[in-house]
Amino acid sequence: QVQLVESGGGLVQPGGSLRLSCAASGSIFSFRRMDWYRQAPGKEREYVASITRTGTMNYADSVKGRFTISGDFARNTLFLQMNNLKPEDTAVYYCKAINIISDNYWGQGTQVTVSS
Repeated sequence: QVQLVESGGGLVQPGGSLRLSCAASGSIFSFRRMDWYRQAPGKEREYVASITRTGTMNYADSVKGRFTISGDFARNTLFLQMNNLKPEDTAVYYCKAINIISDNYWGQGTQVTVSS
């Protein structure tokens, strides 16, 4: 059983910053990729960013230049540095991990609210 636990969410003013973390535990095959997704109220879950074991990073257009993904695959941890936050970034943020045999795992999410 693999568990992913996100942390670091909260309430922040527009223009502010937050750093999300995701830690994995349990019977882990090596992860080959880790992602961040988010889901705003009344909307579908959407891709935010990803990082592969080899260091390739990708971002959704809506967060490019503001968010930075990083990860430590030896420790099975994932981070998302979010700067210049906007009200439209308000959502529950989820961590996702994909192992080398393509099993997918999701965390329970952490709430990010951007509001003045």
